[in-house]
Amino acid sequence: MELFKYKGPIKLMDKAKYFALLSIVVILLSWGLIFTKGFNYGIDFAGGTLIQVKYEKDAPLKEIRDILSKTQKYKGASVTYFGSNQEIVIRIKSTSKVVGKDTGDEVREILKSSGNFEIRRVDMVGPKIGGELREKGLKATLFAIIGILLYLTFRFEWRFAFASVVALVHDVSIALGAIALFGVPFNLDILAAILTILGYSLNDTIIVFDRIREGLQKLKSVVLGAIIDESVTRTLSRTTLTSLTTFFVVLVLYLFGGEILKGFSFTLLVGVIVGTYSSIFIASPVLMWLGFDVKEFKNKEADKKRREIEKEKLRNQFEQGVV
Repeated sequence: MELFKYKGPIKLMDKAKYFALLSIVVILLSWGLIFTKGFNYGIDFAGGTLIQVKYEKDAPLKEIRDILSKTQKYKGASVTYFGSNQEIVIRIKSTSKVVGKDTGDEVREILKSSGNFEIRRVDMVGPKIGGELREKGLKATLFAIIGILLYLTFRFEWRFAFASVVALVHDVSIALGAIALFGVPFNLDILAAILTILGYSLNDTIIVFDRIREGLQKLKSVVLGAIIDESVTRTLSRTTLTSLTTFFVVLVLYLFGGEILKGFSFTLLVGVIVGTYSSIFIASPVLMWLGFDVKEFKNKEADKKRREIEKEKLRNQFEQGVV
């Protein structure tokens, strides 16, 4: 299926500076949000206690807050709806006094006057464990980016690798900025979504780079911008269809997957959009601005083919007993 009929290369690289400027502004805004507003760390990273409560009727949120505020243990607890008006989540900052085996029974006893309900879940994470999880999550992301850099350097060459990593940093920065902007609870699910974005964006970028490398070998032009325009235009239908398919699947998860999947699917929605954008409008122009030499590449490829032909010729001579 061809979404865009090919009518010649689209002059994307002529507008590359404008796309780059837009991305720089959005990234700076994202970093500004991260450093000023910060993340709304969930129980996984901040530590604490999470109690999920399901009421038979609409949960009396104000009454629940008033009741909890009268108990020293639960003063300052955050009480919010969870997916529906019948279900709530109570979040408490972790202390050695709060975290105990009887937390669910305590809450059940304290809130018994607020209506009929059941305790559906009690999650407890100590602050030390939360800090360790946060540190390990950061290390996992950094190691993933370093591994990608090494892999791409081996598969392509350092300019391709560097351009890919720039695109990945672009995608992760904007996704994290969106998480900070909307106050999405940052937990292990969000970290999994960030790592998924890295893989998705990299896959898109490699496909575009593979097509660019084919263009470098087949097209007679020695102007890199023209080759990129031709290559990206050729792969535009495939990239758009793949992204739209993924986007709609993740959108369904976001709309109907329940409150637990909201943060994960929201992060992926942002990642799919910016990942598709960066593969075309960020990674490719960066490759061009790094001074990739088309003539040098063509000469290297020609020398490589020449050596392969000579090697094959020597092998045939050896097999025939000529040498």
